[in-house]
Amino acid sequence: MISIRARTVAIIGAGPSGVTAAKYLRAEKAFDKIVVFEQRSRCGGIWNYTPDLTDEDVFSIPQTSPLGKGFQDPAWRSATTGGRPGHVTNGSSTIGKEGTFLSPIYERLETNIPRGLMGFQDLDWPQDSQLFPKHETVLEYIEKYAEDIQDLVSYDTQVVAIEPCTGDESWEVCTRELRSGTETTETYDAVIVANGHFIIPYVPDIPGIREWNAKHPSTITHSKYFRTAEEFSDKKVVVVGNSASGVDISTQIASVAQQPVLWSSRSSSMLKPQSDARKREHPPIHRLLPDTRGVEFEDGVVETGIDTIVFATGYFYSLPFLKNISPPLVSDGSHVQHTYQHLFYAPRPTLSFLVLNQRVIPFPVAEAQSAVLARVYSGRLQLPSLSEMQKWEQQTIDENGNGKNFHLLPFPKDANYINQLSTWAMSAVAKESLENHGKGKMPPRWGEWEFWCRENFPAIRAAFGARGEARYDIRSLKELGFDYEEHLAEKERGGGKMC
Repeated sequence: MISIRARTVAIIGAGPSGVTAAKYLRAEKAFDKIVVFEQRSRCGGIWNYTPDLTDEDVFSIPQTSPLGKGFQDPAWRSATTGGRPGHVTNGSSTIGKEGTFLSPIYERLETNIPRGLMGFQDLDWPQDSQLFPKHETVLEYIEKYAEDIQDLVSYDTQVVAIEPCTGDESWEVCTRELRSGTETTETYDAVIVANGHFIIPYVPDIPGIREWNAKHPSTITHSKYFRTAEEFSDKKVVVVGNSASGVDISTQIASVAQQPVLWSSRSSSMLKPQSDARKREHPPIHRLLPDTRGVEFEDGVVETGIDTIVFATGYFYSLPFLKNISPPLVSDGSHVQHTYQHLFYAPRPTLSFLVLNQRVIPFPVAEAQSAVLARVYSGRLQLPSLSEMQKWEQQTIDENGNGKNFHLLPFPKDANYINQLSTWAMSAVAKESLENHGKGKMPPRWGEWEFWCRENFPAIRAAFGARGEARYDIRSLKELGFDYEEHLAEKERGGGKMC
């Protein structure tokens, strides 16, 4: 078994995961120093909407490498209140301005998870917020959750490099204060990376894409840079990808573009979207035909006169600030290698990561993971041996493959994972000074309602979207015909599950 006793911990990012980690670490009452480094001027991570930023220097066509720019410079804009964006300015002085970085949030984004399932266990959503909250509501919710750890956050501070120290398990963390440009290097016993994985977009190297981009610049884009559907008005559009963003963006574009919007994907969407006559589904793109602005799909169908192609094809895992780490964490960008429980860097577990997983409910996953991290780094919980951690990774590779599916936890794996981590965290040695009779801050644990809601939420989301403008007034599952009490009664009568 491996025991760790960290005194100082650095957290990278003050988005929902980083804030969660700070709360669980503080609850342990075991650390001399906890610092959250955040390059933006406010917490919330990517939930900070940036309508005025639609381009950046980490994007190329095609985009097939996870090796992006080591760090980016912020856009400085007038300070804001209430989560509303201010005016971007290029002036040299940063007085009265806040630093921001491009976010993939778009104007009409709503969550694809109902708020009762999505939230943190000790903070209720505003009761007047819609069932699937708007992005503004989510940002305000995270800011409320983060109120009691603001003293731990170092804003406008960018992590430039993290390197392992020689001689022990600690880490050298180099940061840059963005307002002054001053760089500082400090040593921390443990580092938690919570910066997310929505930075380097993936655009496949389809035959003809380079020639197309040279001949028709600015007509190929990625969902990261989508802001409003209106920019596609009266255009003939291809949308590639059918994850949450692909489903939503293609639907929004279909309301204003030439119909039908051509929607290309490899498989049916897990979100079970409603049939939409304004969209025509196609298989993957076989090649692009620049001379005719054409697209040939894998079934041989050719469409010409295309104005815009939007790739909603996801992101690479990219960790450019982690230096001189062996064995390496990232190779092709499909996943983070050498992890244990998608959480610890097994060869040196004083480095850890939050919510690498996909197809999960991220806020409760962040809580369950943070509960484990805090207890391991405070010394109350042990890790298995390196060989056991490596064995777990190999078993996961055998099951999911050594690629993009490694971190996938589709239901019920995600629900079971939350409860598995919760059980692990609660097995920690009790400490008299801690809350909950020495057990510490309690991790989430999913019961039958959460399993029921998680299983049905794609259908719930589809029913919500089908309400059109009336969806803004929906506050409960019952209003959409999903009644948990009725589900229990049906189960009691032996009728099985209700969908």
